[in-house]
Amino acid sequence: MPNNIAEMFKALGEPTRLRLAVMLAARGECCVCHLAAALEEPDYKASRHLGVLRAAGLVKARREGTWMHYSLNETGNRLVGEAGALLRTLAESTPGLADDLQRLEHSTCGVNTQ
Repeated sequence: MPNNIAEMFKALGEPTRLRLAVMLAARGECCVCHLAAALEEPDYKASRHLGVLRAAGLVKARREGTWMHYSLNETGNRLVGEAGALLRTLAESTPGLADDLQRLEHSTCGVNTQ
């Protein structure tokens, strides 16, 4: 278990992955295309970071057609649930993260398909 905890915190230690986790905590399940648009990055970059978060057990994914949808993996993992609450607090109180959430709210699929 300690290795899993270390991997979760290590994954969140990278700024882009922290931004993604905050968006997922604040908004719930999101399509990778919306997350990429909010980051103002191509889909493949968002997908790569989401893969790291998924490997660390922080997020889960489901496929819908050609798109992947991600959400925090809070069910059954108390630590991720507690982290989700902290991430939601960060979303409300951190200006740069609030900007990400505003872009997420107005994003559409296909914006960053580079």
